[in-house]
Amino acid sequence: MAAQNESFPDLLVGRKNEINQLKSIMASKEAEFVVVYGRRRVGKTFLVNTFFNDSYAFKLTGLAKKSKRDQLTNFTASLNRYGNGKKFTKPRTWYEAFDKLRELLEANHSKGKRVVFIDELPWVDTRGSNLIPALEHFWNDWAVTQNDMVLIVCGSATSWITRKILKNRGGLHNRVTQKLYIRPFTLAECKEYIHSRGLEMDDKEVAECYMIMGGIPYYLKSLRRGASLAQNVDEMFFAERGRLDDEFDALYNSLFEKSENYIKVVEALSTKNKGLTREEILQATKLEMNGHFSKLLQNLIDCDFIRCYKGFGNKARKGIYQLIDPFTLFYYKFIKKFGHSDKPFWQYQMGTRQHDTWAGLAFEQLCLNHHQQIEKALGISGIITQVYSWTTPSDAMEKAQIDLIIQRADKVINVCEMKFYEGKYTMKVKDYEDMERRIRIFRETRDIHKAIHPVLVTTYGLTHNKYSHLFQNVITLKDLFE
Repeated sequence: MAAQNESFPDLLVGRKNEINQLKSIMASKEAEFVVVYGRRRVGKTFLVNTFFNDSYAFKLTGLAKKSKRDQLTNFTASLNRYGNGKKFTKPRTWYEAFDKLRELLEANHSKGKRVVFIDELPWVDTRGSNLIPALEHFWNDWAVTQNDMVLIVCGSATSWITRKILKNRGGLHNRVTQKLYIRPFTLAECKEYIHSRGLEMDDKEVAECYMIMGGIPYYLKSLRRGASLAQNVDEMFFAERGRLDDEFDALYNSLFEKSENYIKVVEALSTKNKGLTREEILQATKLEMNGHFSKLLQNLIDCDFIRCYKGFGNKARKGIYQLIDPFTLFYYKFIKKFGHSDKPFWQYQMGTRQHDTWAGLAFEQLCLNHHQQIEKALGISGIITQVYSWTTPSDAMEKAQIDLIIQRADKVINVCEMKFYEGKYTMKVKDYEDMERRIRIFRETRDIHKAIHPVLVTTYGLTHNKYSHLFQNVITLKDLFE
């Protein structure tokens, strides 16, 4: 019987929805086929192991870049580990391997659920191994008939999981009963996790940490107590043999087959803050327009690396693809460009124009990723909304752009201005005139007759002067942590 860890609320930060979903799975009266997936370092295995307290009827962790023979040897070792003294011989095929797993499970007479956890399943599927047909047969011929069976498969290779399991057109078609996609932490979860590890950071430092690392638990775990954020960033990303040296290549290689094409796309998108159309991506990358390219873009969307959006009022089918993953953006802005050094690179960047320019753009992405928190602060969580960006056409006489627009079902449009400042934001006459100009062009260009409410999203608030009345609402960093 799988024993749930009663202390897991203390061990796990966030993941409340995932924990409730796992509880529901354990309460089910039917066989459950569960897929747990998400990007590298996001905490998939930790979540499952913590919830089940490492209490399984059988557990297997695939071996990276090993042969079918090695994978079967590893499988046999796991059979013998959970066999209660019974010794299994090494199978020659995956059909034999799953027959032996069935034999092991049939001998398990414990009360409660029999949980089988296969971690890093994509690694097990070596070329020509017939793993998936054997897994299909195991599930369809026997496991699905066992009402106490919970089969959990997990992996970081999201494109593999999607193609081979979630969108399988063979024997596993529509067999998955539960999906758990593990997302990066929100700002609030980052703060909770950082403080749980005994690190002292104020909200602005936590925000900048998110703007660099994107809410990935493993990266946050690498932060060293007693060091400033800037010192940690140097030690992790810029030092020779840093703690997260070569993380970028490892990340994309672990998630995607033919990762070089994915890297070409995100590199092209890193050069354009507001994104590119499909045609512009193809032109920049020299990739071919075909089904593989469409799947590539969708895989990047599914992994939260990019988003596809349409400009406000754009009724054309063309979408704009924008890079939104903070770590990838930081990599192209600084890590790849400046490389490793024995000098404290990031500490020297503090307060420079280059740092402040990056921080402004990164804060915009943070706000975009937390638009639901912005809507909550505006008191419109219960109203249907749509989130857009907008820019004037390339042939427009007057150029203007607005990075975050919230169109509301109650006939109001919020136009958000985002400022990452050390203290309160003080609006000057040039800022006031520029904001009014952009709103005017936006209204005239799109022929808008609804109320437009300018909103300031900033770090610590707004200094009141003769220009500050322009903003109908002021949202601070504190609101984004809600």
